[in-house]
Amino acid sequence: MREIDPAQTRRAAAFQLWMSAPMPMVTLFKTLDVTPLVRWSKKYHCKFNMMMCWCIGKAASQVEEFFLLPVGDKLIEYDRLAVNTVVAAKDGEISTCDVPFSPDLAQFERDYLELTAQVRESCQPHDLEDCMVIGTSALVQTELDGAVNIYAGVYNNPFVIWGKVQRRGFQSVLPISFQFHHTQMDGAHAARFLELLQGQIKELSSL
Repeated sequence: MREIDPAQTRRAAAFQLWMSAPMPMVTLFKTLDVTPLVRWSKKYHCKFNMMMCWCIGKAASQVEEFFLLPVGDKLIEYDRLAVNTVVAAKDGEISTCDVPFSPDLAQFERDYLELTAQVRESCQPHDLEDCMVIGTSALVQTELDGAVNIYAGVYNNPFVIWGKVQRRGFQSVLPISFQFHHTQMDGAHAARFLELLQGQIKELSSL
């Protein structure tokens, strides 16, 4: 990770426009067809949440803007991505776990299982300071149509929220919300990410 001059990037205008905005976050909603992901999880006994996190990381890794993040009053460029997940700790509370993204699904699954188990037992978060972290929250206790996250002004990372998988005939669908800082990306970049995410999930059918 390194600080870069915003004026020397494609986000120069966005940096000027949105860094001092009182509410610079944008939220998009999309309903995904997760039928292939549900089938894959059952067939290979993989955690659905782990697979969602991997697909999110795979899609984000193809969008250049995900490697930039406004931090404080600076623009930081990262070489690596990570996906954050919420873990139910053994003390009854929750904690968070940053999992480094790997395009190798088997490697990502090993890291996910090892690190979330570590957080569950230690009741302490696992943070990766050298990665651009994509936050996630799976509220599987209920079906959601969408969610808008809080904005505290100190956490500018992109964030994906979803609830329980819903059935529509023979399809499994999942409404999600995607929140991002307008300095980091525009709506077109976010829309491309969501299309890539849907495409990545569909590709599971051919793997």
